[in-house]
Amino acid sequence: MIKQSLLAFTLAASPAFADPATVENVNVTKNGSGYTFNVTVLHKDTGWDDYVDMWRIKDMTGKVLGERNLAHPHVDEQPFTRSLAGVTIPAGVDSVVIEAHDTVNGWSSNAKLVKLP
Repeated sequence: MIKQSLLAFTLAASPAFADPATVENVNVTKNGSGYTFNVTVLHKDTGWDDYVDMWRIKDMTGKVLGERNLAHPHVDEQPFTRSLAGVTIPAGVDSVVIEAHDTVNGWSSNAKLVKLP
Protein backbone atom coordinates (compact mmCIF):
# COMPACT_ATOMS: atom_id res chain seq x y z
CA MET A 1 0.00 0.00 0.00
CA ILE A 2 2.81 2.42 0.85
CA LYS A 3 4.59 1.59 -2.42
CA GLN A 4 1.40 2.28 -4.41
CA SER A 5 0.88 5.60 -2.63
CA LEU A 6 4.49 6.60 -3.23
CA LEU A 7 4.21 5.66 -6.92
CA ALA A 8 0.99 7.66 -7.32
CA PHE A 9 2.58 10.68 -5.64
CA THR A 10 5.70 10.41 -7.80
CA LEU A 11 3.68 10.17 -11.02
CA ALA A 12 1.43 13.07 -10.06
CA ALA A 13 4.45 15.27 -9.31
CA SER A 14 6.31 14.25 -12.45
CA PRO A 15 6.88 17.03 -14.98
CA ALA A 16 6.37 14.52 -17.80
CA PHE A 17 2.64 14.88 -17.19
CA ALA A 18 2.67 18.69 -17.45
CA ASP A 19 0.37 20.28 -20.01
CA PRO A 20 2.01 21.00 -23.37
CA ALA A 21 1.94 24.48 -24.86
CA THR A 22 -0.85 25.32 -27.32
CA VAL A 23 -0.60 27.78 -30.19
CA GLU A 24 -4.00 29.45 -29.92
CA ASN A 25 -3.86 32.13 -32.58
CA VAL A 26 -1.57 33.43 -35.31
CA ASN A 27 -1.88 36.74 -37.13
CA VAL A 28 0.41 37.15 -40.14
CA THR A 29 1.04 40.31 -42.13
CA LYS A 30 3.26 40.82 -45.17
CA ASN A 31 5.65 43.77 -44.92
CA GLY A 32 7.64 44.33 -48.11
CA SER A 33 9.77 41.23 -48.62
CA GLY A 34 9.18 39.81 -45.13
CA TYR A 35 6.37 38.69 -42.86
CA THR A 36 5.46 39.55 -39.28
CA PHE A 37 4.00 36.79 -37.11
CA ASN A 38 1.99 37.61 -33.96
CA VAL A 39 1.62 34.30 -32.12
CA THR A 40 -0.60 33.70 -29.10
CA VAL A 41 0.42 30.78 -26.88
CA LEU A 42 -1.36 29.21 -23.90
CA HIS A 43 0.55 27.19 -21.31
CA LYS A 44 0.37 26.68 -17.57
CA ASP A 45 3.74 28.32 -16.91
CA THR A 46 4.70 27.65 -13.31
CA GLY A 47 8.01 29.52 -13.22
CA TRP A 48 11.55 28.89 -14.41
CA ASP A 49 11.19 25.09 -14.21
CA ASP A 50 8.22 24.87 -16.62
CA TYR A 51 7.52 27.63 -19.13
CA VAL A 52 7.24 28.28 -22.86
CA ASP A 53 10.73 29.26 -23.95
CA MET A 54 10.23 29.58 -27.71
CA TRP A 55 8.04 29.16 -30.74
CA ARG A 56 9.00 28.54 -34.36
CA ILE A 57 7.72 28.76 -37.92
CA LYS A 58 8.21 25.75 -40.22
CA ASP A 59 7.33 25.10 -43.83
CA MET A 60 5.41 21.98 -44.81
CA THR A 61 8.65 20.00 -45.31
CA GLY A 62 9.75 20.75 -41.73
CA LYS A 63 12.36 23.40 -42.55
CA VAL A 64 12.55 26.05 -39.82
CA LEU A 65 11.94 29.53 -41.26
CA GLY A 66 12.04 31.51 -38.03
CA GLU A 67 12.27 31.15 -34.25
CA ARG A 68 11.18 33.44 -31.43
CA ASN A 69 13.02 32.86 -28.15
CA LEU A 70 11.13 33.81 -25.00
CA ALA A 71 13.31 35.10 -22.20
CA HIS A 72 11.13 34.41 -19.15
CA PRO A 73 8.02 32.60 -17.82
CA HIS A 74 4.58 34.15 -18.37
CA VAL A 75 2.94 32.88 -15.18
CA ASP A 76 0.55 35.82 -14.79
CA GLU A 77 0.03 36.53 -18.51
CA GLN A 78 -1.96 33.72 -20.11
CA PRO A 79 -2.44 33.40 -22.95
CA PHE A 80 0.33 35.69 -24.18
CA THR A 81 1.23 37.06 -27.62
CA ARG A 82 4.71 37.73 -28.95
CA SER A 83 5.84 38.86 -32.40
CA LEU A 84 8.59 38.05 -34.86
CA ALA A 85 9.17 40.43 -37.78
CA GLY A 86 11.25 40.20 -40.94
CA VAL A 87 10.64 36.49 -41.55
CA THR A 88 11.62 35.51 -45.08
CA ILE A 89 9.31 32.96 -46.68
CA PRO A 90 10.64 31.18 -49.79
CA ALA A 91 8.74 31.54 -53.06
CA GLY A 92 6.05 28.91 -53.47
CA VAL A 93 5.39 28.49 -49.75
CA ASP A 94 1.76 29.40 -49.05
CA SER A 95 1.25 27.74 -45.64
CA VAL A 96 3.38 27.32 -42.54
CA VAL A 97 3.14 25.55 -39.20
CA ILE A 98 3.67 27.35 -35.89
CA GLU A 99 4.91 25.22 -32.97
CA ALA A 100 5.53 26.12 -29.33
CA HIS A 101 8.22 24.65 -27.07
CA ASP A 102 8.23 24.43 -23.29
CA THR A 103 11.03 23.48 -20.94
CA VAL A 104 9.35 20.26 -19.75
CA ASN A 105 7.55 18.76 -22.75
CA GLY A 106 9.69 20.06 -25.61
CA TRP A 107 7.93 20.75 -28.91
CA SER A 108 4.19 20.51 -28.57
CA SER A 109 1.95 18.66 -31.01
CA ASN A 110 -0.63 21.45 -30.42
CA ALA A 111 0.65 23.35 -33.46
CA LYS A 112 -1.28 25.61 -35.83
CA LEU A 113 -1.37 25.48 -39.62
CA VAL A 114 -1.48 28.99 -41.10
CA LYS A 115 -2.24 30.08 -44.67
CA LEU A 116 -0.08 33.06 -45.61
CA PRO A 117 -1.66 36.28 -46.91
